[in-house]
Amino acid sequence: MSKTSILTTKILLDGLKFPEGTRWHEDKLWFSDMEDHKVFTVDLNGNVDLILERPNRVSGLGWLPDGKLLIVSMEDRKLLRLDSDGVKEVTDLSKHATFYLNDMTVDKKGRAYIGNFGFDYFNNATFVPAELILVFPNGNFQIVAEDMAFPNGIVITSDDKTLIISETFAARLTAFDINEDGTLTNRRVWANLRSLAPDGISLDEEGGIWVAAPGRHRCVRVLEGGKITHKVKLENDAYACILGGINNTTLFIATSTHARNQGRIEYVEVEIPKAGLP
Repeated sequence: MSKTSILTTKILLDGLKFPEGTRWHEDKLWFSDMEDHKVFTVDLNGNVDLILERPNRVSGLGWLPDGKLLIVSMEDRKLLRLDSDGVKEVTDLSKHATFYLNDMTVDKKGRAYIGNFGFDYFNNATFVPAELILVFPNGNFQIVAEDMAFPNGIVITSDDKTLIISETFAARLTAFDINEDGTLTNRRVWANLRSLAPDGISLDEEGGIWVAAPGRHRCVRVLEGGKITHKVKLENDAYACILGGINNTTLFIATSTHARNQGRIEYVEVEIPKAGLP
């Protein structure tokens, strides 16, 4: 039996509050600092730019085909778009999302798949399952999956045929077939992660998925069926990850603790390049 490879990271950026929603786009890492209500970019030299600041928490990020940035506004449960003249509301999901919006992946047609908490996780409320909502560029939307255990990080395969999503509170990755209209069918377990609670995820060219696993101080690479091939050991907990960099082989990991200003963007070089979305 082959051994699991153990990797260690370097720090690109620190002093953040709670980095989330990592994305590689236009030669920079984009991310939300959820508790600071801001979206930033950082380049490979550690140069930081503030993209926007909001009055409440922000999370998932993505881009429309015309290059405009989409942002998940968590507490008011809105999808926002950054235009040249400021931030605009795409749609209000407050009456349809069970609780705070969370992560999001935008497909090549500009359709946004958005999950939510399902319950007041921040105040230890009783667990309630949530739905996955598909939002079209014109602001129309529909629920495409229900009864999900904290739907979180999402990847879409390079052929646009499969969506794989973290169900954090079920400790599994769940796959769906993507229909032409963006709806989802053929729900199935892609990987049972047993003791790992998956958060943000990133797909590689060999079909492996890097999984940020909060509570375990690690990020792992998982194959369909659940085999773990690589582990990244971390001082803090990992909440998001994305492949990117010059050759798409840099794994960026957003880590933090419950202490303020302990959030970091860490990175490590891996062998297999990024694939699919985000």
